[in-house]
Amino acid sequence: MIVTYGNLGLIYLALNRTDDASTTMERARARKLDGEWLHQVAYEMAFLRNDPAGMERHVSWAIGRPGDEDFLLSVQSDTEAYYGRLEKARDYSRRAIDSARGAESMEAAALWQANAALREAEFGNGNAVAAEQGIAAALALAPGRDVRILTTLALARAGDSSRAKAAAERLEKDYADDTMVKFYWLPTIYAAITNNNGGHAEEAISVLQAARPYELGLPPQLSVGTLYPVFVRGQAYLLAHDGDLAIAEFQKVIDHRGIVLNFPLGALARLGLARAYGVQGDMARARSAYQDFFALWKDADPDIPILKEAKVEYAQLQ
Repeated sequence: MIVTYGNLGLIYLALNRTDDASTTMERARARKLDGEWLHQVAYEMAFLRNDPAGMERHVSWAIGRPGDEDFLLSVQSDTEAYYGRLEKARDYSRRAIDSARGAESMEAAALWQANAALREAEFGNGNAVAAEQGIAAALALAPGRDVRILTTLALARAGDSSRAKAAAERLEKDYADDTMVKFYWLPTIYAAITNNNGGHAEEAISVLQAARPYELGLPPQLSVGTLYPVFVRGQAYLLAHDGDLAIAEFQKVIDHRGIVLNFPLGALARLGLARAYGVQGDMARARSAYQDFFALWKDADPDIPILKEAKVEYAQLQ
């Protein structure tokens, strides 16, 4: 019953029906149902409503509960990363990993480690070493399917194309009949690898066609959606200097907040949008979009590579 209410709440969030999600959580409480999954959905609802106290309340509930604590701590790490507070995100991830290991849940520990490594990769090439270390640590803990997916994507996003390609080919062989691997994650990974190579944007866009029927789904590796195919497609259009289509992809990420939730791509899409307006030649909108990103990251750690890049780009618009 807990899973049913939690799933229903998450579906309502994915449809941007926050009030219906709230009603669902109230009904669960009325039936005196309680559990980590319900608290995660309620946490995400608080995030969408910009309610830090509500988020903190659900994290506090989990503290000291083996098997529950690690999940909420990792969710909080994503929120910190969403706002560019990378050091705090790293701390919450470390706590999540330690908690999962203490509960003898190596698969969960590896998943939180892989998630942290992927975050490092997304935040710029200057974080590649931290990403590589996280990837190695995750695979050493428990190299299951989900961990292999996220670490392969992290390799691609960190620019290690040769290792990413080899790992992707192994995934393709080992999970040939897995729908989400075949049509969601592998196209995303291969497109990310292609983007790394520069002038092959059309190939990346073509590869991602396979993901279109699935990209608004909720991939189980992260328990929430990410719109990764959409985000990577937006970057491919940037490489192709097609500002209009890049804008459409990044705007799709921004418009589907109930799917992306607190995953950091939701914040980085605003930077992608700013860059797309710049490619389009609309400098007024580019400046406004950069300002929106900087406002979201007003408390961000100043040394994050992608933030430093964004500030240089913004200065060049003046």
